[in-house]
Amino acid sequence: MRYAYKLTAARRNLALFQHHDGVTGTAKDHVVLDYGTRMHTSLQDLQIFMSKAIEVLLGIRQEKYDQTPALFDPEQVRSKYDALPMHRAISARKGTVQSVVLFNPLEQTREEVVMVVVSRPDVSVLDSNWTCVQSQVSPELQHDESKIFTGRHRIHWKASIPAMGLQTYYIANGFAGCEKAKPAKLKFFSKLSSIPCLAPYACSNVEGDTVEILNRHQLLTFDVKHGLLQKVIHKNGLQNVVVEEIALYSSTGGAYLFLPDGDAQPIIKSGGNLVISEGPLMQEVYSYPKTSWEKTPVSHSTRIYNGGNTVQDFLIEKEYHVELLGKDFNDRELIVRYKTDTNNKRIFYSDLNGFQMSRRETYDKIPLQGNYYPMPSLAFMQGSNGQRFSVHSRQALGAASLKEGWLEIMLDRRLVRDDGRGLGQGVMDNRVMNVVFHILMESNISSTSDPVSNPLPLSPSLLSHRVNAQLNYPLHAFIAKKPQEISAPTHSRSFSPLAAPLPCDLHIVSFKVPRPSKYSQQQQQLGDPRLVLMLHRRNWDSSYCKKARSQCTAVADESVNLFNMFKDLTVLNARATSLNLLHDDTEMLGYTEQFGDVARDGRVIIPPMEIQAYKFELRLRQ
Repeated sequence: MRYAYKLTAARRNLALFQHHDGVTGTAKDHVVLDYGTRMHTSLQDLQIFMSKAIEVLLGIRQEKYDQTPALFDPEQVRSKYDALPMHRAISARKGTVQSVVLFNPLEQTREEVVMVVVSRPDVSVLDSNWTCVQSQVSPELQHDESKIFTGRHRIHWKASIPAMGLQTYYIANGFAGCEKAKPAKLKFFSKLSSIPCLAPYACSNVEGDTVEILNRHQLLTFDVKHGLLQKVIHKNGLQNVVVEEIALYSSTGGAYLFLPDGDAQPIIKSGGNLVISEGPLMQEVYSYPKTSWEKTPVSHSTRIYNGGNTVQDFLIEKEYHVELLGKDFNDRELIVRYKTDTNNKRIFYSDLNGFQMSRRETYDKIPLQGNYYPMPSLAFMQGSNGQRFSVHSRQALGAASLKEGWLEIMLDRRLVRDDGRGLGQGVMDNRVMNVVFHILMESNISSTSDPVSNPLPLSPSLLSHRVNAQLNYPLHAFIAKKPQEISAPTHSRSFSPLAAPLPCDLHIVSFKVPRPSKYSQQQQQLGDPRLVLMLHRRNWDSSYCKKARSQCTAVADESVNLFNMFKDLTVLNARATSLNLLHDDTEMLGYTEQFGDVARDGRVIIPPMEIQAYKFELRLRQ
């Protein structure tokens, strides 16, 4: 019951945070402190719960109510609510292995290049069967011009984790017959000072005005002097102009009002530091740009992955480290702008709470701020030829398309004034933060209507949905507190709860005990089902590749069988219910035809854009 209480408290704290003041940042300082403290406490409680759950599900600990300390720590740790999460380094002493357990919260098997931080580069990666896995090691970078390298190392490998399951990998030092992680090749550009070369990496200086990184699907070209993306060439020879620009608006607005004084002015000057890291699994361009200020307010990394037929292979990962701190940035709003060759006629699409898309059109008759729109997790432009440029975001931001082919996104804002809308203060509580985007460029495979002439909103592609899901439902990594001797035998550790992955367009919104504190012996006798499953079927644009160009084996065109969903569990007493769980009368819900046989054969059909809820019980299969 102790964990049930903390799970309930965490859900309530999240609901409080999702109140609009928590999301938009229009809250007084003491309210922000309260929100942040509540969320931080709940996250810590959930990480402890997850650590304990891993032990039980992997068979390491048989007694689930054991009060002894957890054997695993989360791979990322946050010291306080407003501090960035830090990666916990694996020491990897000679002759030892350290377990890394990965949890996949998605409904499909996930193949992905993953990363953990190690204190030394001479290590190997093993899977749960003690088979060697190809890996790459590269130096960890930080936002510090005088010391770009932290002294620690990042190790990457391709992992495969079952749907909603767990998979164990081992970081080993001294495992006989296993090739060590391959060091990345480093290239440097710096006008002011030389960047030291770390062992065991091979280093060289950048030659020429441009630099490239590539995988099997795309080649990215960067301007060396500014460290910004310039163009993308795809494997079919198609070339896209993608000119990246980082700029600042001067503003007289406040928490609620965006009141820019003219257009945004670019802040990146020629010079700065550039580090290019090239390896078999991940290639990266890190830029610490030169600006008018002694300490630049933003540095950024661009990464592409080469996992082989994974969702990651098709995207470009952008990570912006933002420090809009100090009086130099008062009344400034920081943006990133992508100038592309997409003829979108200043029309773009952004999502509503990650559920549906809305059409956004730029109008000259209204001021600039009237053409800015919310972008909770996705914005994309589409040209008349069907080419799409999509930006998936890990956090809710604002976006605009002020000129043809342009998509700009707000990164942070620092405002001194109160705008008279009720807050009573400016927005001065900026914190250091990382903003992560996944950029996707797609071409349609069948005819589609011109978005200019089509007033209806478009839908993301199936691949776009998968990119968004992997960004906003990331893998959770846990590291064993104590290393093991290599000679000590370790059993294969994995957990796979589903009989088969769900269709690619089906998403589990929630799977929970609805009222854990109310489940007394009396209520169990009443036969009230103990579990609730909510399913959402995403709507996707069929004019783009149906199989999402990777791993997608099925979509939910046919019925889904609840009875066969779980591997070792039997579903009993299944019935449809309303989303608030109060009404089970399918005729009243309008579900009579659709749900008439749920209790008998467990089959359900979910139309696109629908969310449906089911109550049932689970028993161990005999």
